[in-house]
Amino acid sequence: MRLITSTAFLFLILSVPLVSAEPPPQNSPVRPEVPAGTRVYPDVSYVAGGHALQKLDLYLPEQGENLPLIIWIHGGAWRSGGKEQLQASQLLDFLADGYAIASVDYRLSQHATFPAQIQDCKAAVRWLRAHAERYGLDPDRFGAWGPSAGGHLVALLGTAGDVGEFETGENLNYSSRVQAVADFFGPTDFLQMDAHRLPEGLVHGLPDSPEARLVGGPIELNRDKVAKANPITYVSEDDPPFLIVHGDSDPLVPHHQSELLADALRKADVPVVFYTVKGGRHGGFSDPKVGQLVKDFFAEHLKPDGFLDEILKLFHWG
Repeated sequence: MRLITSTAFLFLILSVPLVSAEPPPQNSPVRPEVPAGTRVYPDVSYVAGGHALQKLDLYLPEQGENLPLIIWIHGGAWRSGGKEQLQASQLLDFLADGYAIASVDYRLSQHATFPAQIQDCKAAVRWLRAHAERYGLDPDRFGAWGPSAGGHLVALLGTAGDVGEFETGENLNYSSRVQAVADFFGPTDFLQMDAHRLPEGLVHGLPDSPEARLVGGPIELNRDKVAKANPITYVSEDDPPFLIVHGDSDPLVPHHQSELLADALRKADVPVVFYTVKGGRHGGFSDPKVGQLVKDFFAEHLKPDGFLDEILKLFHWG
């Protein structure tokens, strides 16, 4: 049996698509093509005078006010990837449905260890809420979506909305909470990953594993930091609704990681939809149900009136 070492992991994470292809290196960003009329605000600093990666790209439909917002947090093992490559092929389709899209960069593990990454994501949410009126956003309809490492961070946005330690920097009088979370195969409890990995899967207990690099040392020797990075640590009944999608043949993040989160959310009476992609690996899903689940999930929780309209049309009542 061949184990995936962390040395081989970087090659694999760059060659296995998450939701579509993994982004190119950050020194050669390629921005996505957007629908005609889209208003694009690139490289907006959400921390004044901050790190080069504390920036976001904002995409607004040609027209509209009080727009619901989907905040995209990229994957890449917390050490690669970038905001220029929106990894969900259907993500920009949401612009035509009247959503705004924000794609967020954050400091990677080679620049800063956890909790810098979630602190950045929360700072971006606060900045977007502080500037909601300027860009025509509805501050009460923010959703978050991300794959892999991005799934981990959006899960933390959902469960750690009230954790003061993660709130640093500017716009602290604005909330960093989100109203809906779509977590695609994100890690949760790093200490349980190896016990449930596939025979050929990535070994997470190594000193240079992605998780070790995130917390600043081997996970077994940094249990307190691992617990702090675990979205399940903060689950409470006031968390927003979750959509969790995970392939049951994922060699990088065991499916069990999402099982743990879904179970914890259900025990706290948090609304959760947990969908398993049969035979699915680390993204690149061909299951047509996945795209529809995401569309329906955000419609229900960010555009409830529009969701009702679709139901009425389905039954020929509208």
